[in-house]
This record gives sequence, C-alpha cells and structure tokens, in this order.
Amino acid sequence: MAQFGDDLLPLGRAYHWEHVRAAELYLVQPMSDGSIRSWTWQQTMDEARRIAAFLRARGWEPGARIATLARNSAWWIIAELGAWMAGMVTVPLYPSLRAESIHALLQYADVRACFLGALDDHEAMQHGLPAGVLRIAMPNAAPEVLHGCDHRWDEILTECAPISDSPIRGADELATIIYTASSNGQPMGVMHRFSLFPHIGSNIASLVDMDCNERFISYLPLAHIAERGAIEATSLHIGCTVYFTAGQNNLLAALKRARPTVFFSVPRLYLHLRHSVLEKVPQPKLNRLLRIPILSSYVKRKILRQLGLAHVRLAASGGAALPCDVLAWYRSVGLGLVEGYGLTETGITHAPRPADFRMGYVGPALPGVEVRIGRDDEIQMRSAMNMIGYFRNEETTRECFTADGFFRTGDKGEIAPDGQLKIVGRIKEQFKTSNGKYVSPVPIEKRFAIHPALEATCVMGAGHAHPFAISVLSAEARKQCESGGLNGELGHALEKLLTHINAELDPHERLSFLALVDGPWDIASGLITPTLKLKRDALEKRYASQVDGWIAMKKSVLWARGQ
Repeated sequence: MAQFGDDLLPLGRAYHWEHVRAAELYLVQPMSDGSIRSWTWQQTMDEARRIAAFLRARGWEPGARIATLARNSAWWIIAELGAWMAGMVTVPLYPSLRAESIHALLQYADVRACFLGALDDHEAMQHGLPAGVLRIAMPNAAPEVLHGCDHRWDEILTECAPISDSPIRGADELATIIYTASSNGQPMGVMHRFSLFPHIGSNIASLVDMDCNERFISYLPLAHIAERGAIEATSLHIGCTVYFTAGQNNLLAALKRARPTVFFSVPRLYLHLRHSVLEKVPQPKLNRLLRIPILSSYVKRKILRQLGLAHVRLAASGGAALPCDVLAWYRSVGLGLVEGYGLTETGITHAPRPADFRMGYVGPALPGVEVRIGRDDEIQMRSAMNMIGYFRNEETTRECFTADGFFRTGDKGEIAPDGQLKIVGRIKEQFKTSNGKYVSPVPIEKRFAIHPALEATCVMGAGHAHPFAISVLSAEARKQCESGGLNGELGHALEKLLTHINAELDPHERLSFLALVDGPWDIASGLITPTLKLKRDALEKRYASQVDGWIAMKKSVLWARGQ
C-alpha cells in the first residue's frame, strides 16, 4: 500500500483545494425554507478555521473527543475539518439513536463537546447528552435543540477569527472513533488513523479515474464507514462537489438536482427505486420495450433520468447482499451497478471496475489489501486501512486479529482464481435447527427480496424442526390484505414464490411457512440499523411468542395482522 505524505492526508488535501480551487464549489446544502446554499472551498475552509479557533480556545488537551450528532449536511463535514485542525478526535453518532444509547456512547468516549444538527428524535438528544458535554447547535438544528444549546454555529463564526496556521495531523495519529454494533451491547468504538482517508479515497477514485469534476450525493449516514470513505474521503482526495439532501424522503428530488456522476447506496434503496419504476411500467411491458432496438436506448435513458441517475459513471451497492436479479435489472436499463465490500474495522476493501463486474462477486481486493480464506471459510484481511483497535477494549481487539495481523471479519467467503471475492454469509448468523442442521439465512433472504410486496425478510428457526421466514409487507400489499386477506392474487403469488424458493434449497433449509407482518421494521422500532441492515436478535425477540402459534396453523403463507 502506498505511503501518503502530509499533502495527501485529509487536512493536507483540504488546504490544497482551499488554494487551487478556492472559488470552486465544494458543498451544496438544501435549506429548510426550500432554498439552496452553497460553499466554495475557500468558504468551507474559512468556516472550518473559525470552528477550529473556537475549539482551541476551550483549552482542552490534544486528542480530546468531539462528537457530531446530526444528519448529513455541509456543516457535518465543516465541523469535522474544524475539529481536526484544533487537534481533536471526532466521534460521529447516528442521528437516529435512542437517548440511552447516546448517553452511553458519549460517556464511554469522554466526549467534551457535541455538534447538534437535524435529528430523527430531538427528545432523545435532550435526554441523552450527559451533563458537562458542551452543546453546539448547527444552523439546521430544530428550535428545541437550539434552545438547549450552549453555543450556536453562526455566533461562533461571528465571534471567532479563523486560525491563520494550517496544522497537519500525522498519518498514524488517531483521527476518529466510529461506533459499530456489538453482540453483547458493549460499546465498540473503532479507532482509525488519518491515513485511512487517502487510502480509501485513492482506491475509490481509481475505479473510474475520477477527478474534480465529479458530483457526489451524500445521504447515507456519515457516521458509517462507507459514507465517510466513499463520499468524504474521496471528495477530499479529488476536490469534487458534494450535494446533500433534506432527508431520505427527498432523495429523488436531490438526485435530480445533483445529477451525480458517482452513486453509492444500500440494497434497500435500490429495491425501492426499482419498485417505483415497475409500478409505472410493469416488467412484462418493460421487457417488450427493451427488445425493440429503436426504443430500447430511449427507454433506458428515460428511466435513469427519472431516477436522477442518467449521469452516473459508477454505481455501487454495499452494506448487505443485493439480489442478483436486482443487479441484473439495473444493468439491463443501462446503470453499471456493481457490489463492493468492506467493514468498519477494515475500510472499503473490495470493488470492481464496472467493466470487470461479475455477478455474485464484490470484485478483487483494492490496492494494498491482502485477503485470504481462513478456518471455517472466514474472510481475513490485512492492510494499512485496518483499525488501530477498539477504543478501551484491548481484549476484543486481540481476539479480532490473527497472530500475523489479519483481521477476522466473521464473514464466510470464496476467492475465485482471478482474485474476485464472493461473500457467502456470516459465520455467526448461521443457526442450528432442532435436527442439528445449520442454516445460512442470508442467501435465502436474498431470494425473497425481489418480490415487490415484501419490504424485507428475515429467516429464523434456531431450535425449531424447520426454518421459516417472516416478511414485512409493503404499504400497498398491506392494503390488499386488509381488503381481501390472502385468498386473492397476492396470496397465490406468495405461495408460488415460497414453493419456488423451497425447490431450490437443500431439504434441511426448506421453509415451513412465510409469515407476513405489518411492521414497521425501521430504525425507530429498533429492528434495523441506521444503514438499513436487519437486527436479527431484536427481530427474533419481537416475534418469539408468536412462532408456536404460527406453526400450529399449518399454513404455508399466513398474515399475522397487527404484528
């Protein structure tokens, strides 16, 4: 892996663009009144330097932890740059966290100050911030947040002159602590060096030879490694423009405004966008149109324009497996969609160039990444992007690394002769039925994801004779069930789907039933993560009391109304 000098570390890149692209656009932010505000590189750095001056004046020790609890915004990135200039370590938190989680994480990291912006739950913030943590309100914070804050962003900009020096943080210095999920409820703060950022940025930029003319859109949580790497680190590396949204409900409008040339997302969003197209143009009709040479190119362009993706040169999915049928569908309408791979602890490690994409694989290891298959088919990786360790948890850090420095991912995989990696599933997600057989749920769940009536599916069955599936219905499917139950077209279609899936599974994997529930499975309910992954333990606990009753019904597809 290349060694990066100070000029290629994140602050070095920011200073570089501050001078050579001073008047060029960097950040574009929609405001609450419907207007759009933009920052050039010079304006971005002026605000960051004022934030740095404010933090320096607090007199805190070097390396003091500064948190950000906010949805993605221009101020999010400016706050991080300012904290780094001031010699601090950043601790980003998901804006959807509950009060007790916020309190535990901030207290665990001994956070000195917290930047507060637009949040999913203002009340959780009010009760979650520990006493003594300095509260700094971003301009997009809600009125109730502003009322309880110690300082306001605009007041800081007015009162503090920008720092005149341009401090550089060393490549091996601690830059950020990124919290990730743990199986035992203990805070797992992943510590990363400043060198992580240019490694990710250069690798991502090399996939399609990116330059400063790219347009990114940031809407997945910046508290997650994927968005930090793909958007923040890469934009700093190449000096391009980043657009933000007014929230995920406004994503389509933001896409059309930004016209991104690079787009990263998660399977759930790609499934939603595909469904929105097929609601207007059913698949059989779309197939006919795509087979007509004179119409095919026009139809593809129109679909991508309606999705705001007509200018995309690289589209990637990550965070969870995307069904092959969905990948194939996007490629059939002209979007060169690929899958990538990485973990909070390892950074982004795998992604193919669009021309090298292979269905079912996440590409070869990116430059500087060593990958091997260990015991139990576990993927193990070693690179300069590997974390320093877990914050204040040396024992778990030791357990997660092999003696020769490879990180144990917990994912099962296969490496093709040409180096392309296939993710098979999670070692710990396997469960054992009462017959002593192991079942890997993820490959089965992928088969359900293509049906538009099912928003998400979780396969369970630990300790039962046979596995089974629980799916949350889409809003339209719920209406159909409420009006006619499962006796009509929807019920027959889902029974056919279950039969088809079972026919492709080994006998011990075949599902005894599919239970359809109302949900919701969302962040607020605690059933999915902020990056839209299923929380299996939480789902199993929620439906545990219902399972025996469902089994006793002896139906292949059943509607668990109100669940």
